[in-house]
Amino acid sequence: MGKSAAIIGNGLFPKKEYPLYLLSKADYIICCDGAFSSYLRYSRAAGETRLPDAITGDMDSLPPSLQKRYGDLIIRDADQETNDQTKAFRHIIDNCRDVTEICFLAATGKREDHTIGNMSLLMDYARDAEVKARGISLQMVSDFSTILPVTDSIEIDCGTGRKISILSPDCSLKIRSTGLQWPTDNVIFDNWWKATLNRASEDTVKLTFSHPSVALIIMD
Repeated sequence: MGKSAAIIGNGLFPKKEYPLYLLSKADYIICCDGAFSSYLRYSRAAGETRLPDAITGDMDSLPPSLQKRYGDLIIRDADQETNDQTKAFRHIIDNCRDVTEICFLAATGKREDHTIGNMSLLMDYARDAEVKARGISLQMVSDFSTILPVTDSIEIDCGTGRKISILSPDCSLKIRSTGLQWPTDNVIFDNWWKATLNRASEDTVKLTFSHPSVALIIMD
């Protein structure tokens, strides 16, 4: 049976039951640099004693006192071509060979540029050769939404009435839909707002891609 990993970013730390449940059941926990401070505050407030398996990043936002105290957990990577979330993702892919699920927590909120960057990277991760070969599922979860990266046609059992938005950077992509209040068949994805603020009209939503590509499915 595969294991799960939680990557904790330095965004808005979750408070609601579902994302905290995903954190509690994760077999591996990786904190991105300064996110370790937020994780420590959560752990102390919740009476938890579990430390993350690693802290990754260039350590530009983790206080020196914590770097010194928890130095054995730190995997320092000064590469400026990748952000801390990607460093954590690569650590899991390269070192945790039994992982079949990766959940990104506290990846959004606080800063819009970080939010957009982290969400966009989720689509890159979904196209990663190791992710595809090993069938690793990815999701980004906050107190407000669950975000799924998809690379081809998909059926989602989401429940009638659930709010759904679809984003894609591929303006040549056509997505034929069933189960949505407003069909996406004629949407041209030349801007991110084009297929947002939709709603499931059936329990199952089916999205049929015109060709393999990338998109994000955002659900409340």
